[in-house]
Amino acid sequence: MSYEKKLLAMKKMVKKKTTVPAEQLRYKKPAAPVYSDLWEQAGLSRIDNEFGTVFVREVHYALDYQHGAYQLGDFLEALATWREHEHPIALTDERPIVFYDTETTGLKGTGTHIFLNGLLLFDEHEFVLKQYILADPSHEAAFLFESRFWQEQKMVLTYNGKSFDWPQLEMRWTFHRNTLPPLKTPHHIDLMHSAKRIWKQELARMTLSEVERQKLGFIRDGDVPGYLAPAIYLDAVRTGETNALLKVLTHNEYDLLSLVTLYVQETKLLTEGVRNESAKAYTNIGKWYKDLKASDASLELLRDITHLYDVDEAAEASFYKGYLLKKRGDFQQAYDCFLLCTPYVNERQRLEAYTELAKLCEHRLHDIEAALRYTQKALDETTQSICYKPHAKEKRIDALTHRIRRLTNKNVL
Repeated sequence: MSYEKKLLAMKKMVKKKTTVPAEQLRYKKPAAPVYSDLWEQAGLSRIDNEFGTVFVREVHYALDYQHGAYQLGDFLEALATWREHEHPIALTDERPIVFYDTETTGLKGTGTHIFLNGLLLFDEHEFVLKQYILADPSHEAAFLFESRFWQEQKMVLTYNGKSFDWPQLEMRWTFHRNTLPPLKTPHHIDLMHSAKRIWKQELARMTLSEVERQKLGFIRDGDVPGYLAPAIYLDAVRTGETNALLKVLTHNEYDLLSLVTLYVQETKLLTEGVRNESAKAYTNIGKWYKDLKASDASLELLRDITHLYDVDEAAEASFYKGYLLKKRGDFQQAYDCFLLCTPYVNERQRLEAYTELAKLCEHRLHDIEAALRYTQKALDETTQSICYKPHAKEKRIDALTHRIRRLTNKNVL
């Protein structure tokens, strides 16, 4: 058969496009689950909206409610603090504040459903917990609708929510884009990112439960491990049994309450200066302000660290302080900071400190012999170093070798 005849034969096999009548495209509301009465008897309230059935647990918390080391009302003080400071985690506008956490039937994939939408809503007088539970996958549109994320734009605070919770919500919403109102994009603060900036290299794990235990004074008692939540939910849908499901709700409740106290703790650390944390945590904060170009706040904090902690604990603070002082033109003080930190900082920072010392000696302090000495130290250690990738290491050795030749010629002249 010729090529042309094959094409003609294939065209005949292609079905004509058919249109589905508009009435068939309309959303068909599913029937309420058979276990609805059992879930209501367990204390879950039932909501029937135009898309189906949703179950909700609602709890109100007074501002004097204690969770770990803090009362929830301390959040008001944190809000007031940010009126006088600027920072990426500041909450300064009038949008509704929602602490948000989900539980899902898996970690990824289009078959993964959110089965629990946990929202902790804040107003001036109380916090209100609303935990929406997916009746079953056929009621997903009803479940998503009740979150009200399609209404006005909100301030959403999560823990790892930018990587997991919110993308999951967006994906599930996409499946119902022809049914639900459009999802509003919130102003999103992920407190896991800020926790990592503050406690980097200090906490072995950055799970929320570890942060609770180490930093927030809250230890979970009888908590259900998160990895069991999908199986517990699926069993509750299959049997109507809610005892284990209610424990999953408690797990989610702890997560949300800890988001409030974590925000309070982070606010205090970022705005109150050196108090009760480690030198490492405050150094991380000082570096964060440095990265944000807030050099005054960074330098003030780093100075306090070098004055209040032992030299080995404050070595990294001294390292970053050297860069800020150099930028301000305080070259002798910058030199002193870099020199002081070299015995204590990590290998990469020590090599950078030697290079900075060489630059200061050559260009600002006019001591060519000292510049040559520090450059040689940097070259010797770089040659033996394992902290650079081969190409970066070779490039650095070439630059240091070139500097030594130039400094040698300067010294001779």
